[in-house]
Amino acid sequence: MLHPLSTAAVIATCLTVTLTPMAASTQSVNCAPRDVVVERLASRYGETRQSMGLGPNNAVMEVFASPVTGSWTITVTTARGLTCLLASGQAFEPIQEALPNTDTGA
Repeated sequence: MLHPLSTAAVIATCLTVTLTPMAASTQSVNCAPRDVVVERLASRYGETRQSMGLGPNNAVMEVFASPVTGSWTITVTTARGLTCLLASGQAFEPIQEALPNTDTGA
């Protein structure tokens, strides 16, 4: 599990944080055009897109990961093409879980 919050909540939080004007001297925002971010994730970390989803305001959440190193990065891209890094880490494992059986037999 990546995070206990819903994807929509994570994207909304990220967009609020990254799109709010900030003083350049106090905080930096890790955002760039999508093609620059994707190229950097591939060349520096060997990460490729593993999954994606559509969030509020047509924002696209993507998970990039390397099957070799296990590194992973979650990004959010706005409708204008600005991509921001939301989270990153190690030990990525692709999984596909079946939904639990909710049949009560009643």
